[in-house]
Amino acid sequence: MITLDYADRRPIYEQVIERMKDLILLGVLATDEQLPSVRELAMDLSINPNTVQRAYAELERQGVIYCVKGRGNFVAGINALKDKQKEELKPQLLELVKKAKKADMTENEFTELVKQFYSQQ
Repeated sequence: MITLDYADRRPIYEQVIERMKDLILLGVLATDEQLPSVRELAMDLSINPNTVQRAYAELERQGVIYCVKGRGNFVAGINALKDKQKEELKPQLLELVKKAKKADMTENEFTELVKQFYSQQ
């Protein structure tokens, strides 16, 4: 379900967060689906349960998952996650537009490239 890259410089809990978000966005984990318990996921990944707990706590803080006392953690919903990702893309897109303008790229050239790349995905 989740694979970790030990060569990655980011902390393990951040990798767990990213992989969980990816699984939700890809539809592997559906809204209101129960996540593995902290201990279960820690054993599957061969990591400390505190690391998984930290990742789950951050995902809950971000509104990606929710906790039900005595039952476990569940996926909150994909829409909030998608909206957040769209907001995070705006500054990156603004930076690309600035670079395109510096390179004397016209708006039409830029939008055509975006359409071309978008259709390829």
